Amino acid sequence: QVQLAESGGGSVQAGGSLRLSCSASGDTGSIDCVGWLRQVPGKEREGVAAVYTTNNTTYYTDSVKGRFTISLDHAKNTVYLQMNHLKPEDTAMYYCATGSAWSCFEYSLLEVRGQGTLVTVAS
Repeated sequence: QVQLAESGGGSVQAGGSLRLSCSASGDTGSIDCVGWLRQVPGKEREGVAAVYTTNNTTYYTDSVKGRFTISLDHAKNTVYLQMNHLKPEDTAMYYCATGSAWSCFEYSLLEVRGQGTLVTVAS
């Protein structure tokens, strides 16, 4: 089993930055893909970014390309999501998730294993 713990959320003004962290424990060697998903109340959960753990290849949804960067620190079993130039529409609960290699391409296959961290961007 894998356990994930997210941190780093908060409130910022539009144009600001935040860095989210996702620390993994347990059977981390079984993880092929780690991703970030976000959800706004009343809307479907949306894939934001993912990283393939074997070679650190990264994937992004179009709305965050050029603004968000996902990275993986193997030594710390931690995935980061650096979010720059934040917009009010980025406001959501952000969840860390894991899955098979294919889930880096199909975010709906990622399995959320943490409690989430709230990001609020004020206009």
